[in-house]
Amino acid sequence: MGEPPGYRPSAWVHLLHQLPRADFQLRPVPSGFAPQEQEYQQALLLVAALAGLGLGLSLILIAAYLIRVCCCRPPEPPGAKSPPPGGGCVTWSCIAALLVGCAGIGIGFYGNSETSDGVAQLSSALVHANHTLSAIDHLVLETVERLGEAVRTELTALEEVLTQRTELVAAARGARRQAEAVAQQLQGLAFWQGVPLSPLQVAEDVSFVEEYRWLAYVLLLLLELLVCLFILLGLAKQSRWLVIVMTVMSLVVLVLSWGSLGLEAATAVGLSDFCSSPDTYVLNLTQEETGLGSDILNYYFLCNQAVSNPFQQRLTLSQRALANIHSQLQGLEREAVPQFPSAQKPLLSLEETLNVTEGNFHQLVALLHCRGLHKDYGAALRGLCEDALEGLLFLLLFSLLSAGALATALCSLPRAWALFPPRNPSASCSGSHLSEPLLHLRLEPVPPPCSFPGSQRRPH
Repeated sequence: MGEPPGYRPSAWVHLLHQLPRADFQLRPVPSGFAPQEQEYQQALLLVAALAGLGLGLSLILIAAYLIRVCCCRPPEPPGAKSPPPGGGCVTWSCIAALLVGCAGIGIGFYGNSETSDGVAQLSSALVHANHTLSAIDHLVLETVERLGEAVRTELTALEEVLTQRTELVAAARGARRQAEAVAQQLQGLAFWQGVPLSPLQVAEDVSFVEEYRWLAYVLLLLLELLVCLFILLGLAKQSRWLVIVMTVMSLVVLVLSWGSLGLEAATAVGLSDFCSSPDTYVLNLTQEETGLGSDILNYYFLCNQAVSNPFQQRLTLSQRALANIHSQLQGLEREAVPQFPSAQKPLLSLEETLNVTEGNFHQLVALLHCRGLHKDYGAALRGLCEDALEGLLFLLLFSLLSAGALATALCSLPRAWALFPPRNPSASCSGSHLSEPLLHLRLEPVPPPCSFPGSQRRPH
């Protein structure tokens, strides 16, 4: 099958499409996009479940590391005031992990924006395609109504005026038959009329889901950014309670990161399967939802020399009928107007209707050509399979960096807050450390005044 203009499956699509897939019984599953089949659904769920396995392993490793640190710590000698060795290394490793997490957050914001741009391009292409299909229906309806009105009024009036000349009446009736034939042929061009599937509704549904997806990722990114910043603040201030609270929050964000990782991995794999060969699935789905013939769908989705225009015969017959009407009206104008001056008014009205009909017909020919709708199809695929997939891969990288950084931080933070010096409760009660020297000065005994020889008074 031919590919839409400007769209070629990227290297990431080929790479993800070649990954092996298996169902819950670990049996191989073909990589063709088939979301309605149970085996393919199980394969994608298994890809998402790998993130759950990674979460379990990371929690086990974190717990084992912390148990080892707590239970295997060598006893401190009595009276030792210096911090144990390795404290600075623990703090700096935590800070380095948090900086990596902040870099991952930046990547996540970029990936979220790219995904949103790709989905917006998909929605825009659907809206433009809906505009084209609506324009075709509108032009067909307007032209058919105008021709019907001309047949009922102007041609009827013209026949009444020309009743004395049977050959002229026959020419007018011939023009009537030709106009009715044009209207009948044009009615068959509105192929999307009455179809239950609306591209505009699909675009609105896609945009609605994308808004909530974008908002959910922004909240996740901001939550992780706040956690990283408050952890750094707690380490700088040596605030034990702040570091403990952020440790709990880090555990929550770690679970969310692994969950988003599984969702992104399954979506990326499924999207790569779709983008590797989208025509077959889109054709089958559109035919199932709309009930249109395969000749029409192949013409618009493939749009190549091997597929002929299914409306070409109707367009040719309509063009010939319009040319015959035009020649018949010119003959009536030459023959009838000199003898029947009252026939000039309906003839002029008919020529005006014919000119409008020919203009609408040329617009229909341009709109019915596969080039416009096929261009929208290619734009939709580029938005979904290039920008959206690229953004999804950046979100996948963000989730990996976030999970690794938070796991490292969870291993380091308990050791870091254990190195914080204990706070003096009396200092917090007095309100300031500067009041302690003043308190000591008040409690010291005041020495007696010095006496010098001869300074004492003699008794009188």
